Amino acid sequence: MRQGAFTRNGVSRRRFLKICAAGAAGLALPGTAIATPSLHRWSGVALGAKAEINLQLEDAASAQRLFDLIEAEVRRLERIFSLYRQDSELFRLNGTGKLEAPSLEMVELLGLSQRLHRVTGGAFDPTVQPLWDHYARRAVGKAAASDFETAKERTGLGGVSVEAAEIRYLKPGMAMTLNGIAQGFITDRITALLVAEGCTDMVVDLGEVAGRGTPEDTGNFEAGWPVTLRPDANHPEGKVRISLKDKAVASSARLGTTFDQGGTRSHILDPRSGLPVRGGLTGASVVASSAALADGLSTAALVCGEEKLNAVLAGMPDTSAFIVRSNGTWGWLNG
Repeated sequence: MRQGAFTRNGVSRRRFLKICAAGAAGLALPGTAIATPSLHRWSGVALGAKAEINLQLEDAASAQRLFDLIEAEVRRLERIFSLYRQDSELFRLNGTGKLEAPSLEMVELLGLSQRLHRVTGGAFDPTVQPLWDHYARRAVGKAAASDFETAKERTGLGGVSVEAAEIRYLKPGMAMTLNGIAQGFITDRITALLVAEGCTDMVVDLGEVAGRGTPEDTGNFEAGWPVTLRPDANHPEGKVRISLKDKAVASSARLGTTFDQGGTRSHILDPRSGLPVRGGLTGASVVASSAALADGLSTAALVCGEEKLNAVLAGMPDTSAFIVRSNGTWGWLNG
């Protein structure tokens, strides 16, 4: 599973999505007579990833009001999903093994996590956090290889009870990370907030990317936002340009972040074996109806492998994946 940061104060995971022209076109609010619109930019950090939203508006005060709403909502959701904020729901759950009266957002996200766990045959599993901690400690000489089995025993999404009144770990020492899906969930929520405020044409980049409507200057309302997918930076030739309209995209790379200085031990763990992935895929970009779904599927993609991922996508309408293989070839699945 993918992690948002190598350490509490470490470097955020690399992202492999390049937005083309979205910065120039910005976001447009309907129903406004804009003679000479200006580009207003919000930038910050959401769950350890750099985040950016562009608004094309004549009225700077209106843009600032929206930015204030966005930042407040991002911080609210971080207080639910952050792995390291001591006031977050996830931090309290990991610390005590239970969370009473969880937020609706936490219950919803864990419900989606359970669904992805089922359809991927266990390839998606947020309970890998004890294993991730084990590898992080080993990388700095603070854990022995013999600790692996103990960490492995503390994993398994079946050991998490999710009810509206309480979320509880059924085994001692369990912990979860939601960094492989929560950025997508937050992207969806911010997109919905902007839609509620009247925005129709936008690109939201909060670690994962959602596109709604079209760029105003294309003259083609059937087209979407031009996005270049390049899921594996080690294979820069493996890229494709798509039009993103009313969909979202998320990417994962096997060696995007590593546990070792040599850059060979992937931070993405196979929940079934507990080992860093070494499969036939080195990168995957998933296009789906929601950023949360794209995020979760891209996290599982490198664990699933091509055959299983293709079967999963075939069972989900309007989903596809652009993959880069270990042999240097690339192509679409269910595209």
